Amino acid sequence: MPHNHEELLKHVSADMPSDELLQDLGDLFKVFGDTTRIKIMYALYEDEMCVCAIADLLKMTQSAISHQLKVLKAANLVASRREGKTIYYRLADEHVKSIIGQGYEHITE
Repeated sequence: MPHNHEELLKHVSADMPSDELLQDLGDLFKVFGDTTRIKIMYALYEDEMCVCAIADLLKMTQSAISHQLKVLKAANLVASRREGKTIYYRLADEHVKSIIGQGYEHITE
């Protein structure tokens, strides 16, 4: 005897975000799919840093780090502030910090 999914489907479809929002969510998670960007965000989880400090930490060129920071900024995951000629980067907000922290906690369980 087949069971009825009607109530379940009504409930789920009522709470389903628009395709556009789900596309944006998928795009956000794609940004997390790069190891270099994850390393940068993990470093910024600890403290704000300038490009040269991140490059030294990750043993990469400043150009490579700047490119990845541009991607992270475009996704609103990283914010910056200028002090003289130096730009300091940090995680954009507590949501980003939470995503990094919970992701790390999940994989280390």
